[in-house]
Amino acid sequence: MDVQKGFDESEFWGPRNNPDADENIASLIATWQDTDRPVVFVRHDSNKPGSPLRTGYEGNDFKEYVEERRGKGRGPELLVTKSVNSAFLDDWLKAAGITQAVLAGIQTNMCVETTARMGGNLGYDVLVALDATHTFDLTGPNGWRLKADELARASAVSLHGGGFARVVTTGELLAAASGTPSGTTRSSTRSCMSA
Repeated sequence: MDVQKGFDESEFWGPRNNPDADENIASLIATWQDTDRPVVFVRHDSNKPGSPLRTGYEGNDFKEYVEERRGKGRGPELLVTKSVNSAFLDDWLKAAGITQAVLAGIQTNMCVETTARMGGNLGYDVLVALDATHTFDLTGPNGWRLKADELARASAVSLHGGGFARVVTTGELLAAASGTPSGTTRSSTRSCMSA
């Protein structure tokens, strides 16, 4: 989700976590495409002036490794644009007979978590590849500030512990996609990935 150039503008976002996220996202996209699984590319079109993700600004574009993969898969592919946190596509998934969704992208505690919660509430088997996400330090009420790693862990605990999603690793998903038994994904034809 939202794997866009604007998220590389550290002066806007501040410190991030998980420097391996991009490599893991790229691996998941390639594997899903190479095994004929559906891939949904999500782009956040911010309507906030000055946002690095605003429409018409270079930061709105997908990162190069994502853009290079678009249209390369043998399975269904969809581009979704949004201006809110959730990118859950209930109608499209139902029409395609998809019951499982794998989520990866930016930001862990924003769009990834919101989309996972929506999917879980609608009864989908949602898997979040935590190491294929990243986020940024954030300040909340009362001056409380959490580091990006703390926010990612809080999202993982809330999603997994709350029953919204199963939090997994990229390695587990790649093994399942290649046919190595792991119990992570149930079916190659009923699972899609959103990046």
